[in-house]
Amino acid sequence: MPRTKAFDESVVLEKAVNLFWKNGYHATSMQDLVEHLGINRASLYGTYGDKKTLFQKAFQRYRRDSISQVKAFLASEENVKEGLFRLMLGACNETMCDPERKGCFSVNTTTELVPNDPEIKTILVENRKRLETIFEAYLQQGVDRGQINSGKDLKSIATHLFTFYNGLQIISKVADDPDHLQSALTVALSVLDD
Repeated sequence: MPRTKAFDESVVLEKAVNLFWKNGYHATSMQDLVEHLGINRASLYGTYGDKKTLFQKAFQRYRRDSISQVKAFLASEENVKEGLFRLMLGACNETMCDPERKGCFSVNTTTELVPNDPEIKTILVENRKRLETIFEAYLQQGVDRGQINSGKDLKSIATHLFTFYNGLQIISKVADDPDHLQSALTVALSVLDD
């Protein structure tokens, strides 16, 4: 008869997300995981496999939750330009208010593991495509609502927004002037003006 696990896999995975997000992949040891997750090494290996597999599962959970949050936020914003402004400014504020200044787990993973890990690179490319598709669909809503000029290249603008969004999240880790970031954001979104 198989043994019943004495821990909630979902809770443990969330703890792994937070540890990898804070420390990065390379700076997180198996012993760190054992201590932080509160389960023994055998259970950790038995449930999640090796460190890389656990990292990928944690990162997958983060990406799923993050993309769902972006989609839900944008769906609640009727004015497209204001919605994008609030989304990006909110990400900046979240990082600046975080005592650990973790920033974005996806951006951190990109800077730490690419180009040396082709598997992670493939995951990150897919993540980029998904977010650009979300941005492009949201921009199309702006066109449909008469908020954005129909002659604009929405695909290129979606790429611009993704690029700026990621850069903004890096700068937020070291920024101390939110007004400076807000001004940069206003300039970046001016691409939506007529």
